[in-house]
Amino acid sequence: MEWERSAEVVPRLEFLEQAGSTNDELRRAIETAEAADWPHGSVIFTDDQTAGRGRLGRTWLAPTGKTLAISLVLRPDGPGGVALPVESFGWLPLIAGAAMTEAVRGAVAAASEVGDAVDEGEVDASGGLEVTLKWPNDVLVSGFKVCGILCELLPDRGAVIVGAGLNLTLDEHDLPTLTSTSLLLATGRRPDADAVLADYLRRLLEMVAVFAAAGGDAAAAGIADRVASLCGTIGSEVRVELPGDRLLVGTAERIDRDGRLIVRDRANDEPQAVAAGDVTHLRY
Repeated sequence: MEWERSAEVVPRLEFLEQAGSTNDELRRAIETAEAADWPHGSVIFTDDQTAGRGRLGRTWLAPTGKTLAISLVLRPDGPGGVALPVESFGWLPLIAGAAMTEAVRGAVAAASEVGDAVDEGEVDASGGLEVTLKWPNDVLVSGFKVCGILCELLPDRGAVIVGAGLNLTLDEHDLPTLTSTSLLLATGRRPDADAVLADYLRRLLEMVAVFAAAGGDAAAAGIADRVASLCGTIGSEVRVELPGDRLLVGTAERIDRDGRLIVRDRANDEPQAVAAGDVTHLRY
């Protein structure tokens, strides 16, 4: 595959035949080169990642050619080149998750368009599937995870690496967990990988540009509302595994101005702000 559409979206796109971790590959490239060599929006990706990792240090493997591991560098500056406030960086994982959610919705719609027509000859753009963002940055198709995102801050370089792992054509025997899926399994059709990647990268960079132009104010940029509209966690009963082996069970009510999830604790009916934790949507 030539990845022509994706290459048109970003200033540098490097495909690796194999990588341990694309986040590690991109970090090493950034740390050993001038910033101009890896400008804002540059990407390293592969369809054969052998040592991928997710949140909480989890590792995962996937068969060659059935997933995409994508790492992109962000160097967002506010108006006049002023650095964004550090607290605003908490929105970057949410922005990446929102961009991927919209791209997956597009892929689902594309699969539906070539499928069977429904009501009066029209095509159901959702294909009967619900694509949502699980706070902070997992993408779910009808409740099953199709993509996870891991962001890493490089403070010495003024950069953030956004890593995403997207399940393209895994079958039921390849799935890493019982709560995972792939675009192929969800839609019954092989996705156009270049189209999905290009859509994700374009949406992500556009959202970051709007966010940066607003000085990192997600509400003023319209980013907060956009993320909230995609987030299936809001309104759900959740269990949150917090740092220090603490557990929070309650209702996820909203996302606050810093990107934290506000959960009303079932035990005491008090709202708690969650900045980091492993969130599970409860099904009762």
